[in-house]
Amino acid sequence: MIFIDSKKKSEKTLQMLYPNAKIVDVTSKATTELIKLSPFYPHGGIPVPFSENIKAKSVEGIWQGLKVFEAADIDISMFGNDTMKNIKRTVRRFGKPLGHRKGVQGVELLDYIQARIEIYLPSYLWVLENKVQSLLEKLKKASEKEDIVLLDYETNCDVFNPSKPLSHACLVKACIEGNYPTKERLEN
Repeated sequence: MIFIDSKKKSEKTLQMLYPNAKIVDVTSKATTELIKLSPFYPHGGIPVPFSENIKAKSVEGIWQGLKVFEAADIDISMFGNDTMKNIKRTVRRFGKPLGHRKGVQGVELLDYIQARIEIYLPSYLWVLENKVQSLLEKLKKASEKEDIVLLDYETNCDVFNPSKPLSHACLVKACIEGNYPTKERLEN
């Protein structure tokens, strides 16, 4: 079985909560190949939704690049960031976020939840299906033999909860279990 928990918890606490589980980090700070599951990881070649022939290095680069603020429009330079650093675009620097542009040339702004559904989820699924299939298969096989705890900085698994960022570890688990939250699945 696969569980999701916070990377912010101590190792001692995690071992008490999951005494027989394998605890693995899937964040941008992971020290194993599982770092490739981080949305910050620069896989390259990731199609930018609603943007014909435009690709990005990372899912987070797409998410941040299409974000529109009071004092700043989209920033396509984020698509090319392959450092896993300096990729967040913040309220402190740019003012209140207004939404995510629906594509580089788009005029429509998507609200936070719609952007999750139409930009973030399909971009991350593309990575899961095209860049890290072997890692997912290893995790699936391992979870059939022992409990696995995926550590993430965020543990929000509810696509419709805007109060916290969505956990990519939850998306990894959902993909392995065959219930990834696609737009079609969410509409049903």
